[in-house]
Amino acid sequence: MQHDAHAHHRTEQSGAHAGHEGHGATADWPTAARATLHCLTGCAVGEVLGMVIGTALGWGTVPTMVLAIVLAFFFGYSLTLWAVVRAGLSLKAAIGVALAADTLSIAVMELVDNGVLLLVPGAMDAHLSDGLFWGALAFAFLVAFLVTTPVNKWMIGRGKGHAVVHQYH
Repeated sequence: MQHDAHAHHRTEQSGAHAGHEGHGATADWPTAARATLHCLTGCAVGEVLGMVIGTALGWGTVPTMVLAIVLAFFFGYSLTLWAVVRAGLSLKAAIGVALAADTLSIAVMELVDNGVLLLVPGAMDAHLSDGLFWGALAFAFLVAFLVTTPVNKWMIGRGKGHAVVHQYH
């Protein structure tokens, strides 16, 4: 009886993992959009915090963007770390999962949203009380979401990116 239970458990485990390893099995647009929204959440927290700190301190464009990018990676990775540690992984293993799952997505998102901010006239010189500051930031996040979603779909379809995290949900 115990042997049958173990065999059933192994079958369930291999079935559970098969969907995550299947290249393209879960690479639909809604899954990619959810993965991108997860990434955008962490990036936006870090990005906004970095922009607010840099702007409030009167820093120039480069140091403000560097701070925003560092904080975007920090918060982006932190969301994944929190989720997979909560699912039972050790911190060391969780760090590896977060790096594998989020690095390309965060990098693309940061490249695009900071590029957009640089292209919007006056956005980097706007103050926190200016509508231009918040409007340009919101527009940059929208463009970054639209560009990063296909990247995440491509990665998930190959068993990479957020596909790595799904087995821990």
